[in-house]
Amino acid sequence: MQPVFSFKLRGAYNMMAKLTSEQLERGVICSSAGNHAQGVALAAKKLGCSAVIVMPVTTPEIKWQSVERLGATVVLIGDSYDEAQAYAKKRAKEDCRTFIPPFDHPDVITGQGTIGMEIVKIIGVEPSDANAMALSLHHGERVMLDQVGGFADGVAVKQVGQETFSICKELVDGIVLVDRDAICASIKNMFEEKRSILEPAGALALAGALALAGAEAYCKYYGLKGENIVAVTSGANMNFDKLRVVTELANVGRQQEALLATVMPETPGSFKKFCQLVGHMNITEFNYRCRSDKEAVVLYSVGVHTVSELKAMMQRMESAQLKTHDLTPSALAKDHLRYMIVGKLSLENEILCQFVLPDRPGTLMKFLDVFSPCWNISLFRYHGQGETGANVLVGIQVSKSEMDEFHHQANSIGYDYEVVRDDSVFKLLMH
Repeated sequence: MQPVFSFKLRGAYNMMAKLTSEQLERGVICSSAGNHAQGVALAAKKLGCSAVIVMPVTTPEIKWQSVERLGATVVLIGDSYDEAQAYAKKRAKEDCRTFIPPFDHPDVITGQGTIGMEIVKIIGVEPSDANAMALSLHHGERVMLDQVGGFADGVAVKQVGQETFSICKELVDGIVLVDRDAICASIKNMFEEKRSILEPAGALALAGALALAGAEAYCKYYGLKGENIVAVTSGANMNFDKLRVVTELANVGRQQEALLATVMPETPGSFKKFCQLVGHMNITEFNYRCRSDKEAVVLYSVGVHTVSELKAMMQRMESAQLKTHDLTPSALAKDHLRYMIVGKLSLENEILCQFVLPDRPGTLMKFLDVFSPCWNISLFRYHGQGETGANVLVGIQVSKSEMDEFHHQANSIGYDYEVVRDDSVFKLLMH
């Protein structure tokens, strides 16, 4: 029914099928992060017209190659979807091509909505860090997000479309928000059940419907059992870089793995005592580092069968005077700190920031040109994760009197960033 693995084909074809022969002869153009692009490309192939697809330069190779295989011309422009869209609309006017929007057009929405003809109640699902529609419905008007998480790049928009918002305001019964761990858990769940691999945006509906990751998912929240639930899985453009992240977080999302930190005295036999207290639980990851002559910290992951099993193990640690922290909810720990246990340092005027750097050549030098040698970079961890932007952890020594200038320079570079303030996990492990 959906040869491009997404309902986006329905909307693109519905709008393009209504174009005049003159419009089809001039061709169409669109901007997309993946699924809409394939829909437009296939619709153009079926209707016999040319198609230009504009995608961000950070688009995974698997996505733009899939579009090219369908016969469309791919143009990679901009670091984000918004920049790609601006170029596509400009070129549409210059080339007299018809712009096919991914969502904000009545014909596109009507076509995409055909999949919901038999659905009685409609529940939307969004990532918790890309919740533009949920906030817009809450405030009764479209809102613009300051930052958008890029893990589920197919739904990473700062502002929802006007037509889309108007229809959702009238017809959508609610919005469920899910985190990255829940999305990863749903991808693994689909693979184990159907041997199919979804992309993060494609797994959103599953994450929202199922009671994974202990989240207040829709079925769990309303206690639904024995009901017919339709989860629209839209998108299977998974690249291997992102798949690595999914495998690392899927068991956390399914509550089958926990990330912990235990502080213990640096004395003979304490390490053996720690291992005895872990007991029969399976240790899946282990990092040990002495941070002074008095104590050491152990950062480790354990397999979990039940929540009570994890609580019992942590209670054993506490009873033995080994302070133990559950770091599972901390994105900072899962993304960065688990890989860089090096002991604690106290550096004067050090601030911790997270930047989202476009995953392409030249990005790092552009970053360094702004901050170095003005300020000393005391910490830097970068690891591409197959997203449109890489989450980079940076430590920079900036005095209080220089903070205004620092923010000015950080804003001028054009990358999303935030200062991590008073993070308890960072203080425990690094500072």
